Amino acid sequence: MKHIGLFIISFIFWLLLTWTFELASIVAGLLVAGLTAIIFGKYFFEPTKKVFQIHRYIWGFCYIFIFTWECIKANIDVAYRVLHPRMPVKPCIIRVPLNIKTSFARTMLACSITMTPGTIVMDIIDNDMYVHWIYMSSDNPDEYAYKIAGKFEKHIKKIFE
Repeated sequence: MKHIGLFIISFIFWLLLTWTFELASIVAGLLVAGLTAIIFGKYFFEPTKKVFQIHRYIWGFCYIFIFTWECIKANIDVAYRVLHPRMPVKPCIIRVPLNIKTSFARTMLACSITMTPGTIVMDIIDNDMYVHWIYMSSDNPDEYAYKIAGKFEKHIKKIFE
């Protein structure tokens, strides 16, 4: 079952990368996805039944837009801080309590936060993620946690858990 899930994901990824539906490309994609599934299938994540649940793909599609919007806002914010004459930077490290349990979902959350300009995940210890943030805007840690991970976490939970 792991091999089938990895095959499907690899083939979809191939189609997205090549963005062509010619017979030669599809055959090559099937071969590459098949080899990938055979070689790396034993390392694929466990709950492969989730791969066949369509609503996860819909949430994933929505997540792409949310992530893109948050990245655009963060890019504008970081550009403002860099171009401002006084460079208003107040760095801090924030403890973000996690509500997601699987390691794959936590990894996706950490990657999403790190790819957003102005933040970087430093460590995950037990149920807490430690994030370095470029600007401390208030003294309320719950507000920080929601600003950093809240929007991402609720969607990642729907996709991967």
